[in-house]
Amino acid sequence: MKKTDSSSRTNLRRRDFLKTTGAATLGALAAGAPRAALGSANPISPKATADSVIVLWMAGGMAHTETFDPKRHTPFRKGLPANELLCSFPSIETAVDGVRFTRGLEKTAAVLDRGTILRTHVLGDLGFILHSRHQYHWHTGYEPPLTVAAPHLGAWIAQALGPREEAMPAFIDIGQPYEGNGEAEEIKAFQTAGFLGSEFGPFRVPDPRQAVKVVRPPAGMTVDRFKRRYETYRKMLEAGPVARNGSGYQKESLLRSAESAYRLMNSPASKAFDLSLEPEETYKAYNTSKFGLGCLLARRLVEKGARFIEVTTEYGPFKQWDTHENGHTRLTDMKRQIDAPIAQLVLDLEERGLLDRTLIVLASEFSRDCMVEGKPEKTVRNQVNVPNVINEMKFYGMHRHFTSASSVLLFGGGIRKGASYGKTAEERPCTTIENPVTITDLHSTIFHAMGISPKHNAIIEDRPFYATKDGKGKPVLDLFG
Repeated sequence: MKKTDSSSRTNLRRRDFLKTTGAATLGALAAGAPRAALGSANPISPKATADSVIVLWMAGGMAHTETFDPKRHTPFRKGLPANELLCSFPSIETAVDGVRFTRGLEKTAAVLDRGTILRTHVLGDLGFILHSRHQYHWHTGYEPPLTVAAPHLGAWIAQALGPREEAMPAFIDIGQPYEGNGEAEEIKAFQTAGFLGSEFGPFRVPDPRQAVKVVRPPAGMTVDRFKRRYETYRKMLEAGPVARNGSGYQKESLLRSAESAYRLMNSPASKAFDLSLEPEETYKAYNTSKFGLGCLLARRLVEKGARFIEVTTEYGPFKQWDTHENGHTRLTDMKRQIDAPIAQLVLDLEERGLLDRTLIVLASEFSRDCMVEGKPEKTVRNQVNVPNVINEMKFYGMHRHFTSASSVLLFGGGIRKGASYGKTAEERPCTTIENPVTITDLHSTIFHAMGISPKHNAIIEDRPFYATKDGKGKPVLDLFG
């Protein structure tokens, strides 16, 4: 998020976004039960190649040319013309002949023979670029604002397939706190099951290092006391604002959500959340950051039957991948955080015989470029000042939001092994030139792996609302082995 986003014009746009998404969320509570329309207009009925999905979310805008799609490397020097800078890292070999990543991703590069790099993920044209709008679009498949609360990708999967194991939540979100985040409300707008109901929403683990606390009564509270508090909470839900203002369906969905959480606390499955039970050697392999331990938690949860998990590097303005300054330096650290855990996750799932049935998807809301904001053919107002000549290290790297190409890394779940898909230009603008893949079609590909039709839908407000936009998603079958 750019510092100049604090301008009144941008704040107005953000307020409008929050107002409309907030109204849609409140509308979801008052809405009646969405009627299932499974099987209607359903020409694609694929055999599932995956039982679980792990989304590794690179929140903030991961530059494709600095990570999985290297271009000509230009070392830093004072007086460097900004337009000459395509990649601030040298490239490295991967386990796949002819496919290269950038320096700092050596461990992930070494396991590419188990997966596919998709280099031509094209993001939406949403006008003035805001992280909140693009993250909402990516996670729901729909461009905000909407008149209804759109379900998260994970919520659709939870609703369509249910939990793999009764006590384990079907949809788990790891690593994104709300407290202390200047854009918590924007994040909440897409971390929801929308009109599908709370029971299909995410079971949140804001910090994987404290995950065990999420499935235990508060410190000092006995099980009996916690049970009494839970029963009181149930009564409050039954008689509170949702009961008075919400529909019967939404009230029952919220109650079922609370019951599921309580059931998990009293189940052996809750031990999967306790990272202290992990062998020290394995724990160290993941312990590069909060994100790294989130990957470890995801692996443990998949082992115990989780259906959909998202692990985020955590979004916050000017943090993590949101590199409006010090791009090269910041990405050096981000790669240190993600490289070993991604590779370890792949290897651990493979060793346990779970990789073939677990689809791993690494993605981001858009990419970045040093000079271009938006798309070359559809630019928007610049949000960061980049000098034409780079004399300071803080300007060495990719700073502007770029939506014409983005990298997605895929492993397991029936995905081809040792493959590269799509092609981007070698010179600026490093845009998609072969095999573009939209959000709609990427979601359709994920649904396809899970055996869900892109036309899967529910009837809300007397009309079908589809899991992929308007039911028009087409899975990219060439990505499968």
